[in-house]
Amino acid sequence: QVQLVESGGGLVQAGGSLRLSCAISGRTVTSWAVAWFRQAPGKERELVAALGWRGSRNHTADSVKGRFSISRDNAGKMVFLQMNSVKPEDTAVYYCATGTPVPYSEPRKWAYWGQGTQVTVSS
Repeated sequence: QVQLVESGGGLVQAGGSLRLSCAISGRTVTSWAVAWFRQAPGKERELVAALGWRGSRNHTADSVKGRFSISRDNAGKMVFLQMNSVKPEDTAVYYCATGTPVPYSEPRKWAYWGQGTQVTVSS
């Protein structure tokens, strides 16, 4: 079994920064893809950023390109989302996921999920 636990969410002012962390434990494979999704009230879960597996292409959503970046440690046990220049529309619950999805953008294709962490951006 694989467990993911997100942390680092909270309240931040527009224009500020926040760093989300995701701790991955259990039977993991370092070559698996990792990603951050978000879901705002009344909206579908959307892909924010993903790091590929087996050399496949990474992905960052156009809405956060140039402001957010995803990274992970060499052991593959921690995944981070650095959020800079945040906007009120970034307010959502942010989820960490891992697996071997095709395509990245389809939440149902990701095998394992965390419980999520709330990010609220005030204007």
